Amino acid sequence: MSGAATSLGRRDFLAGASALIVAIGTTREAAIGERPSETSPFGTATYANADSWLALDANGNVTVSWGKVEQGTGIETAIAQIVADELDVPFDSVRVLQGDTDRTPDQGYTAGSQSLSAGAIPVRRAAAFVRVTLIQIAAQRLNVSADTLTTRDGAVVSKAGPQVHLRYAELVPSGRVNRIVPDDVVLKPVSAYQVVRKSIPRVDIPAKLDGSYRYVQNVRIPGMMHARMVHPQRLGQVARAIDGASLGDLRSRVRVVHKNAFVAVVAQREWDAVQAAKLLKVTWAGGAPLPAENQLDAVLRASAGRDDVVLNKGNVSSASGKTLRATYHWPFQSHGSIGPSCGLADVRETSVTIWSGTEGSFFLKRSIAALLGRSPDQVVVRWVEGSGAYGHNGADDAAAAAAIVSQEIGKPVRMQWMRYDETAWDPKGPAMLFDLEAVLDADGRIGAWSFHGRSPTHVGRPNGTAATLLAGRLTGLGPPTPFFVGGDRNAATNYDIPKQHIVLTNLTSSPLRPSSLRGLGGTANTFANESFVDELAHAAGADPIAFRMRHLSDPRAQAVLEAVRPAYAAGRGVAFVRYENVNAYVAAVVDLDVDRSSGAIALRHVWIAHDCGLVVNPNGLRNQIEGNVIQGSSRALRERVRFAPAGVTSVDWMTYPILRFSEVPEIDVTLVDRPDQPIMGAGEATTTVMAPAIANAVFAQTGARLRDVPFTPDAVKAALLR
Repeated sequence: MSGAATSLGRRDFLAGASALIVAIGTTREAAIGERPSETSPFGTATYANADSWLALDANGNVTVSWGKVEQGTGIETAIAQIVADELDVPFDSVRVLQGDTDRTPDQGYTAGSQSLSAGAIPVRRAAAFVRVTLIQIAAQRLNVSADTLTTRDGAVVSKAGPQVHLRYAELVPSGRVNRIVPDDVVLKPVSAYQVVRKSIPRVDIPAKLDGSYRYVQNVRIPGMMHARMVHPQRLGQVARAIDGASLGDLRSRVRVVHKNAFVAVVAQREWDAVQAAKLLKVTWAGGAPLPAENQLDAVLRASAGRDDVVLNKGNVSSASGKTLRATYHWPFQSHGSIGPSCGLADVRETSVTIWSGTEGSFFLKRSIAALLGRSPDQVVVRWVEGSGAYGHNGADDAAAAAAIVSQEIGKPVRMQWMRYDETAWDPKGPAMLFDLEAVLDADGRIGAWSFHGRSPTHVGRPNGTAATLLAGRLTGLGPPTPFFVGGDRNAATNYDIPKQHIVLTNLTSSPLRPSSLRGLGGTANTFANESFVDELAHAAGADPIAFRMRHLSDPRAQAVLEAVRPAYAAGRGVAFVRYENVNAYVAAVVDLDVDRSSGAIALRHVWIAHDCGLVVNPNGLRNQIEGNVIQGSSRALRERVRFAPAGVTSVDWMTYPILRFSEVPEIDVTLVDRPDQPIMGAGEATTTVMAPAIANAVFAQTGARLRDVPFTPDAVKAALLR
């Protein structure tokens, strides 16, 4: 479904026809006894300017104003479930408004699996306070004690019987009720929930299945023009000459926008823009060549960086026993978004409106303001879901490019990237390199553990500066100051090892522009750590699950391994993680076949045990875990950005292959529901265990140890020959 977006602002939204508003501000910085508040770069810690989390209209419908956004993980449905239970309203009456900078609070990025563990906290608290407030209003109107009243199905009712039944809409006076959520607001016990913990069907799926869902690619603005990028081969180049005559007959219908290395074509008809981008001849000059792909290991070792000690416990050099060493490699990877990124912009003299599938509307707002030389107050970002994100893909960059072109031509612009733009130019998941060393003592336990990882930053997202946008770089801005985030995620394990020295070298430069890809450093770090633990288990002659259990004292960690133990057998691989060392627990067992002649790996069956505390929507969680298994397997088996000195050569699905439907294994998921525990994020954790579980299964079946991702047939054959 497509259509023009409106310019309805937050004030208009709150004052809309028949709307009865409960305005809830809050100065809380953390949840009561739940999870820590969000911290940079995931969001601001306070919400003093959030003038309304919830709106109730005259028909009893509830609109939740939420700063996080749906990116295919089902959190829109989960938030509605939480609000429905906490406010005692029917699930179908709850609508979630997401990510619009003039209608929702600034909750930072939708990232880090924090959408429910942290992002749901203020909404849940606001819903609980609204429920209590409505009971108080009813008690005053009826001249009874609030203790005699309760709530049910969108109404305040008497505990004694049905004689009192006041719908919420009857209780809210015309206008607004401005109150601050107190620190001592009482949340419902989970035992009282009727909607949470049930497999409510996702609200977004029907429209996505029948083709009526409006992705950002489907948005149309009256009077808009269509644009395409003409990218250089690599960053650092500039467009020395543009041959307009190369457009031929299109020249009269196409306009070229050019500044430094930023080159775009714009036309009334989209096909004209597509053709013009292919035909336009640009002479590129300058820019240092990329290293050869086979030099990446040496580049990571030689690059300057800052050594950060993640953990230093005991004296690892004093340990005695059998010493093992190994080096692991992780490549640059693309997000592999099926739908190439798209962004729309309408830049006017006093206002800028952006439509984007961004994961950080407020950060994008400020970065685009800087890019255009405008005040952030003039910029509004309208969030519209894109077709796949998995972190920081090209969504922000497409929107920023649309803004530059719109500012130049004075008309609304839709910038659609092509497949080759997305695969070649999305910010890459960083390449990483790991050196590990461990000592097995006389009892076959790990007595000492040393880890040295090397990684560029995993956060290149818009942060309020123009240089974090590709358009900013192309128009001549230098690279942004590195903000070291994400490389240390799961560098430390959760195993009980008496002596540990864990260091991460945060590299200040990168051959390719790096940023956030699902799991950040946790995916690569867990590959290295869990592969090495497996090497140690086999060196000790121990069962790999029993070996891990022997080094874990956390009963929840032990529980997920116990849950997959029945699936473990000879020739299968296992891996374990506690994501970010403080979040979800995951254990995986993988069964696969290795064709020794071709080197091809065929996944047969994957078993996952998953503990993320309170499960809001069991079926939705299973869907998310299955997606993690598929994408994590694809990244392990297929995905690597190819490049040469001239530039990135991974530009399509042939040069950047992903897992196909026919290659998806059977997946069994065991959910360890802990309703007495806080919600922990589930959007990324399972991704991290797939590469090591697959590698460990290959070793268990063939004796060949895979230490370089991806596990292509050629890589497997080479390992079999070693």
